[in-house]
Amino acid sequence: MTRDRAALKALADGLLRELFPICRSITGQGVRQSLAILQRHAPLAIQEYPSGTPCFDWTIPREWNAREAWIKDSSGRKVVDFAVSNLHLVSYSVPLRATLTWDELAPHLHTLARLPRAIPYRTSYYKEDWGFCLSQERYDALDRHGTHEVFIDSELKQGSLTLAEARLPGGSGREYLFSTYCCHPSLANDNLSGLVLTTLLCRELAGRDLRHGYRFVIAPETIGVIAYLAHNQEAMRSLTGGFVVTCVGGPGPLGYQETFLGDHHIDRAARQAFRELGIEPLRHAFAPNGSDERQYSSPGFRIPVGSICKDKYFAYDYYHTSLDDLDFVKAGQILETLEVYLKAVEILEQDEVLISTNPNCEPQLGRRGLYPQLGGKLLPSPPRTSATGAVQPPPELGGPQVQPPPELDTVDALLWILFLADGQNSLLDMARRSGAPFGQLRRLADTLLAEGLLRRGQEPPNHA
Repeated sequence: MTRDRAALKALADGLLRELFPICRSITGQGVRQSLAILQRHAPLAIQEYPSGTPCFDWTIPREWNAREAWIKDSSGRKVVDFAVSNLHLVSYSVPLRATLTWDELAPHLHTLARLPRAIPYRTSYYKEDWGFCLSQERYDALDRHGTHEVFIDSELKQGSLTLAEARLPGGSGREYLFSTYCCHPSLANDNLSGLVLTTLLCRELAGRDLRHGYRFVIAPETIGVIAYLAHNQEAMRSLTGGFVVTCVGGPGPLGYQETFLGDHHIDRAARQAFRELGIEPLRHAFAPNGSDERQYSSPGFRIPVGSICKDKYFAYDYYHTSLDDLDFVKAGQILETLEVYLKAVEILEQDEVLISTNPNCEPQLGRRGLYPQLGGKLLPSPPRTSATGAVQPPPELGGPQVQPPPELDTVDALLWILFLADGQNSLLDMARRSGAPFGQLRRLADTLLAEGLLRRGQEPPNHA
């Protein structure tokens, strides 16, 4: 990472600490407050969709805001308090003031027995209800005999759903997506880390002269993305592909969730980025039960989106609990994932299809100073076991550091380029096929272009 890492880490850490306490849901002031903070660091434009707006098979719900919520025991002591953790209140709980017996209260309490000190995260977006979440330890200590006073100061009103987008133009006619969600309260990996990384990535790319266009979307999960797709149908169907940025800040190994196609250009760019950085990622196959990839890749849109992650949703013990906090997620861990995203963008920006101008046998490289003048000096290289030069571990054991792909002998690399320059292969395909670093092939391709031995073809195909 060529940027000032210390400054970037300080910015990421500051955003984590500023955003973590804010109560976010699929609508409401917490989302607006969070997006206003992110606007200070990236060129985001805010959009509002009114309650009641139809979006395909869905409708924008009423806006929800919560100000105060607690449970008091019979002595008047607060035993559960929204002010201590906003996870204590089930998101979208309706207003309530009541004195309840234990039998009346207990069905509205949610715990997680396997993590007795953790507060679980629960929601009730589309069913009017109320509830509190608390640790199993706190639950076990509650009085079963006395009454409890319950107070929820919340509102459900005709308001709007809020999201943000940024569009960074490029000249190629291709546009790639980076999408993350903003509806989770006080969960640091899922998905505060995604908010921070997406903002840093947008901020970084906004300062560049870009070849391709990049569209950034920060929206409440599911309903927010459905609303955005419903209002931007033509533009979204023209996207080349992209990434859902989620769960990018945990302490575990880096991983990659494939697009629904599995071998799309996005998949190849992500895998090459890992190779170039010397990382063997955990492999996660696509499944239609995850995050917003299931909306983007639905039959009506079929946008191939992958996800570069670090402690993926469903895959870590603290998922959707209060233990997914700022002790679990660190700014430096987010930067590790950011580096892979930036490398993938770099590859997308520099990749192109090349066509040999001398396709009938190989051109004479010697008279161009590109081949050894003394014949017979080229000796066979040892075979490679993989594109990285390392034996691949089983997917479930992924994540270790491996050696980045070593550069090929220059002549070997030149011959690979010329052999594959048939208008069907991009530089990324050539790197995968030859095992050479993408950067080496990019430099040598520029030499061959300057010598007139290559010409540029059409943009890389979406997938093979």
